[in-house]
Amino acid sequence: MANNVYNISEIVGTSSDGIEAAVDNAVAEAGKMVRNLDWFEVQSVRGHLADGKVQDWQVTVKIGFRHDG
Repeated sequence: MANNVYNISEIVGTSSDGIEAAVDNAVAEAGKMVRNLDWFEVQSVRGHLADGKVQDWQVTVKIGFRHDG
């Protein structure tokens, strides 16, 4: 990562399959919008409950993408 310049974007991924799947969903969607994705950082994890049970995970992720040039 030496001598590179990055932008950071924040995106939220969700999944009923767990935290890792929610992160994967966020990264996959970000990859549709921008090129040169290099890293991510999980900012927060939340969940949705129904009848006292976990139904879905929601993960806020910062995504770093490298500038061309």
